[in-house]
Amino acid sequence: MLNEERPLLEVQDIYAGYQDFDILQGVSLHVKPGEIVCVIGPNGAGKSTVFKALYGFLRIRRGRVLFDDRDITNIRPQDALRAGITIVPQLRSVFPQMTVLENLEMGMYLERDKERVRRRIEYIFELFPRLAERAKQKAGTMSGGEQRMLEIGRALMWEPKLVLMDEPSAGLAPLITKAIFQQIRRLNQEIGLTVLMIEQNARQGLEISHRGYVLELGRNSYEGTGRELIENPEVRRAFLGGR
Repeated sequence: MLNEERPLLEVQDIYAGYQDFDILQGVSLHVKPGEIVCVIGPNGAGKSTVFKALYGFLRIRRGRVLFDDRDITNIRPQDALRAGITIVPQLRSVFPQMTVLENLEMGMYLERDKERVRRRIEYIFELFPRLAERAKQKAGTMSGGEQRMLEIGRALMWEPKLVLMDEPSAGLAPLITKAIFQQIRRLNQEIGLTVLMIEQNARQGLEISHRGYVLELGRNSYEGTGRELIENPEVRRAFLGGR
């Protein structure tokens, strides 16, 4: 059940970019606890820039970001992690020469309590039995879908309040993409996982999302429930390949 109270994450009219050029020009969005929220838009719209700004990889010049009732504008990445925000990057980020188990341990590299790390690994293995079966296998020898599953599992090691997912379908075959989206929806339904997702596969991203935003040229263009955006004729024509 969704929390109807104040947002967990609130992005208020942010401007950010590179050198003297603002790619984001007043972007606003919010995510409530227990929601999956999907951000779509054409290439160059500023979707990935939003994540970089939220996680402290890019400086926000105007506007602010609130998370769990505190101002985290221009937070450092390590402090974002401590605050309860983890990220699943677009590009493959597993350590190929490390085992599945070692990759999961890297998800809690800031944690000094070995017992807590052990408990979290057991929990991830319960969520993803396939990872448990491959605990001693080198991550680089796994399929693309299994590596993405490992990346999601590693992001959950820190018991995050919010997971940022940057194009979880990137580089995956259609059937594997469908399975990954099903996993994200399952985690949302079973453990209340809160997700802010960027997705180029707009239709599938919106289908599993409670709400969504469309960005164009660094600005908000449309917003609504996932179903409302899928059924919006202008959104369908521009982004979903429909008429």
